[in-house]
Amino acid sequence: MVAALHLAALAVLFSTEYGFVGITLALLAWVFVNCLLLLVLRRPGVAAALALVLVVLLIVLSRFKFDILQLSLTFLDFLIVDRDTLSFLLSVFPQLRTQLIVAAVIAVPLLWAIWRADPLRAARGPVLAVLAATTVSMSAISVAAPEQPWEPFQGINHISNLARSGVVAVSRLASTGWIEADPPASGSLGLAPGAHATARPALPPDEKCDTTAKRPHIIMLLDESSFDITAAPGVKVPPGYSDYFKSADGKRRTMIAEATGGPTWYTEFNVLTGMSAKSFGDLKFYVTRITANRIERGLPQALQRCGYRTVSLYPTYGDFLSARAFQKGVGVERFIDMADMGVDEDMQPDKFYFDQALKAFADEQASQSPVFMFVYLTANHFPWTSVYRPDLTPDWKPPGNTPEIDEYIRRQSMTAKDYRDFTERLARDYPDQSFLVLRFGDHQPAISQKLLEPGIDRKLLGQRLMSADPRYFSTYYALDGINFQPPDLSSALATLDAAYIPLVIQDAAGVPLDPSFREQKSIMVRCKGVFYACKDGAEARRFNRLLIDAGLVRGL
Repeated sequence: MVAALHLAALAVLFSTEYGFVGITLALLAWVFVNCLLLLVLRRPGVAAALALVLVVLLIVLSRFKFDILQLSLTFLDFLIVDRDTLSFLLSVFPQLRTQLIVAAVIAVPLLWAIWRADPLRAARGPVLAVLAATTVSMSAISVAAPEQPWEPFQGINHISNLARSGVVAVSRLASTGWIEADPPASGSLGLAPGAHATARPALPPDEKCDTTAKRPHIIMLLDESSFDITAAPGVKVPPGYSDYFKSADGKRRTMIAEATGGPTWYTEFNVLTGMSAKSFGDLKFYVTRITANRIERGLPQALQRCGYRTVSLYPTYGDFLSARAFQKGVGVERFIDMADMGVDEDMQPDKFYFDQALKAFADEQASQSPVFMFVYLTANHFPWTSVYRPDLTPDWKPPGNTPEIDEYIRRQSMTAKDYRDFTERLARDYPDQSFLVLRFGDHQPAISQKLLEPGIDRKLLGQRLMSADPRYFSTYYALDGINFQPPDLSSALATLDAAYIPLVIQDAAGVPLDPSFREQKSIMVRCKGVFYACKDGAEARRFNRLLIDAGLVRGL
């Protein structure tokens, strides 16, 4: 029976693991789990059965996660288990609860029967020695053959990737903790005496913001996967294509994102907090979950201080990666997710989200306060291998690229049209009110990796991505005014990192900066628009320490 259970587990592993490193790590992980169970239970049969159930369950969960996020399971999924994650899973797959109950009803009696029938007992001494040797071996292999950036996105090697991510996460937490920061006592942000971590730090009296001053409404628009594709050689575009990426002053500006081809929430974190997701190192994929209710500094909070109402229109369920808790923590008062908008799918035409923004703005008019609104667009989300809503562009003529590239450009043209209609309606419906609109591409689309350097070697491409080559991380940002002329564009540099977007918005809107943003502006000037990479991360680490000491970042 024990041999049959082990053979079944090996069959499962060999059907999902590929490559010498992957297979070796998976086998070591299998031995590791069995040894852990043997130390507690001493029964080889029950240990093998539980290990088999665990391995199958982990692979199923990893495939489940990959289907949703195009990323396999990692150790952090278990280190950060929160109510939002479970709620999100049950929202997306309501039948999951029933399936888990049925599985438990079947598994528990079987395990009890194996427990009663198993006559074997394992000596804990040899088991402990094998466990230690296995742990050392997994750590050595994980260090010698580090995970490449594309591996978690392949949908294979579920157990080996999980084991390797465990080594990386434990090493990271042991060495630097959750966030990179200088040791304590690096200076002060000049906050009021007595400010501490359990209360929002007060600003000095002369830094109070006049909430009665007339200021523009602010709309921050996340333009999904958008960049000027003419950066790629040989791509044909319609006439006037690049005009969309210009600001109202006619200038084209570049934003450097911290992600490419995927994680929108890195940029979400950047533009809402003014901080770098890279400060979380290998844990950055979970940055919004890690920082939910732990950061009390950001653009929405800074605007709240000056009398703004703060609203976010989020295109999926608010439990996704703890988005609701994260955004509420940084000052979003009204969080509207997919369920609140009355849809069950995030892929909607951009006009849908613009209409939702107009509706939310109308609801806020009763407060007679300026409004800050963060709006996400989704129509340009991957894949571009199928034509999305062709009825919305009946007169479209493909410029003559591959079907995938032409579809990408077609969706960008949809965004440009819907955006023009949106701004025209704001100007028509609210002629006596002023608006500042800042729009930006959250990251480049995955297809850019095939276009920017045609025929590039996969290994060299991996090196480019790991070194954050600006060619693959450059998007755009643009500023537009409706009945409004920005008084200060000193922060709107030709090229800047995404973490500085809150500075651009506040200066352009005429909002006085609080001490933390004044300090960050001095970093921006010193580093010429570079944030995390400035001085090999020294400026970001010092700034993170200032935020921690001021009580604006807690528990990290």
